[in-house]
Amino acid sequence: MKATFQNVVSLIFVVGLCSSGLIGCFEPTKDTHPGQVLTKRNALFKQFNRTLAPMMLVANERNDYVKDDFLEHALDLEKLASKPWAYFPVDGNYPPTHARPSVWSRPAEFKDAQDKFQVSVTQLVATARIGDLEKIKVSVYDVSNTCKSCHKNFRFE
Repeated sequence: MKATFQNVVSLIFVVGLCSSGLIGCFEPTKDTHPGQVLTKRNALFKQFNRTLAPMMLVANERNDYVKDDFLEHALDLEKLASKPWAYFPVDGNYPPTHARPSVWSRPAEFKDAQDKFQVSVTQLVATARIGDLEKIKVSVYDVSNTCKSCHKNFRFE
């Protein structure tokens, strides 16, 4: 493939950005608050995603279902399910958070969303133990839907 003038100019532009440090300007702001509650809760939510992702692939029939592996992921998610909520203290709404002020202004609703998530994870573990793939799919989607519902009400996307 021949290099066109436009491709060469584009490459020079990207290399220039990298060398000038401008690309670093697009990194997220660091959490500098004492205790770094934002960093801790973000790390837990990333673990949620890493744990739920393989189960979603099974539910969407993109990966094979292996009962023991699936159950292990479900049990890992159950261990994580109650952990991030402690990292939403009264003074935990500071940049670069994605949490909406409604986390703190509507604490009963936020607690209800947490409870629904935890119930859905408990149900997922129960169905994973049984091993009925069709019921497992429903449980995985229930967990995913509780996440989406909470994000809709309590997280800026």
